[in-house]
Amino acid sequence: MKLTFLGANHEVTGSCTLLETAGLRFLIDCGMEQGKDNYENQPLPVAPGEIDGVLVTHAHIDHTGHLPLLVKQGFHGRIYATRPTRQLCSIMLRDSAHIQESEAEWKNRKARRAGAPLIEPDYTIADAEAAMELFVGVEYNQRREIAPGLEVRFTDVGHLLGSASIEVWVTERGQTTKLVFSGDIGNLNQPILKDPTYLSEADYVVMESTYGDREHPPRPDYIAELTAVLQRTFDRGGNVVIPSFAVGRTQELLYFIREIKEKGLVKGHHNFPVYIDSPLAIEATHIFRNCSEDCFDAETRAVLDSGDDPISFPGLRVSVTSEESRIINSDMTPKVILSASGMCDAGRIRHHLKHNLWRKECSILFVGYQAVGSLGRTLLEGAAQVKLFGEEIDVQAEICQMTGLSGHADVNGLLRWVESFDPKPRRVFVVHGDDEVENNFVETLQQRGFTACAPYNGAEWALGADGEVCLEEGNRTRITHRAPSVPLTRSETVFQRLVNAGRRLMQVIEHNRGGANKDLAKFADQITALCEKWDR
Repeated sequence: MKLTFLGANHEVTGSCTLLETAGLRFLIDCGMEQGKDNYENQPLPVAPGEIDGVLVTHAHIDHTGHLPLLVKQGFHGRIYATRPTRQLCSIMLRDSAHIQESEAEWKNRKARRAGAPLIEPDYTIADAEAAMELFVGVEYNQRREIAPGLEVRFTDVGHLLGSASIEVWVTERGQTTKLVFSGDIGNLNQPILKDPTYLSEADYVVMESTYGDREHPPRPDYIAELTAVLQRTFDRGGNVVIPSFAVGRTQELLYFIREIKEKGLVKGHHNFPVYIDSPLAIEATHIFRNCSEDCFDAETRAVLDSGDDPISFPGLRVSVTSEESRIINSDMTPKVILSASGMCDAGRIRHHLKHNLWRKECSILFVGYQAVGSLGRTLLEGAAQVKLFGEEIDVQAEICQMTGLSGHADVNGLLRWVESFDPKPRRVFVVHGDDEVENNFVETLQQRGFTACAPYNGAEWALGADGEVCLEEGNRTRITHRAPSVPLTRSETVFQRLVNAGRRLMQVIEHNRGGANKDLAKFADQITALCEKWDR
């Protein structure tokens, strides 16, 4: 059999690996690359129509976002995923397609005005719906044959609702080789979700390394932290605005708020309202609420067994339409507003920031990572003003952050997962991490007695019961990124004019070399007088 690494190699996003065996071709994940590229992803070495199927570890767009494009280009095989992953993909892929269409429409409006060529979206909502028709929902822990000589089993890895590590048994010429694809490995003691399942047998392992060079800090008391923010903000008469990712983080926060309300931890503000203002988050919450109890940890199952809903409570309200969203801020009752996007760069959250950032009684609470350059990072770094919808907004609200909320295992969690294999796999392929992180994690594994490497995009490995051979090392050439141009401030612009004038002056001086002594003396006196005037 052969493995070809086609995405998230020395990079964090765009997961995609091709498995070829006995005339069969299966992709493990088909993700969209997000953020800055370090290495150019390699194209599929086969036509999409020649791929027999896709195995999906979980619903995040960096693992599934190119499935509609694959279908658009001719793929017509089966897409295997757990049932919760299938349900989440049904909303997330449609949402991704809507973004593709909206961005293309916006760019084409500008192109028409400029007489430039029009563009097409990468894929449409129709393509996303066509992809959903190909999904096959599978249960956890059930081994099944999906093609002659190819069996799979999905095991809960605790990263997201429905997330899985995928065990793959490949039988060739009477010999069976077992591969394990980790997917994203979950953090321990997350609300709602189970801890990762640890596997014990594999010939080869392909594992992620997102946090392969760092440890998470000690878990804080999230209930106490959130209660404190709510109490002091409501006492001031303000709103708590929480930019939150629609799938996963929003549901965790609802879980915390339910407990806060149930125990009456916020004093003097009985039944404070909580708004979910994100259509995607609302749909995702319905999926969480209606999911099988087998997907949840013991604490959440206990809540369900008592007849309660772990992510619902009195005072929870949803806003679906834009009009409902706008009305939220017209009510001056202190409230919680959960809205997307999590980094504040798009979506309805920007509308709520416009109405609350300038109010010193309000709080903006960040509960997830804020990328460099995002509006969220700008606010956390202390910006005094930000521009929203063309308007300068003073930042008077309290800016605060809950740290430690992460759906990813840290380096200790990754090691705990891989060290559960006994005996050690013949080789561990490290993927899904930044360039330096992958290299560091490989070194850590090697120090612990593992045979490990971090393949580059396009790398090909032949694997079998007798061993493995690298057929192609892949693309090691880094993409050169130009630094984005930053507009100069007015004072910087004037100073640049002065610098340019100085350069022009030197040109004039050189031009007058050899001139009459009288003229040069007069010119020198004028320059000296000018310098003395401005050097005070």
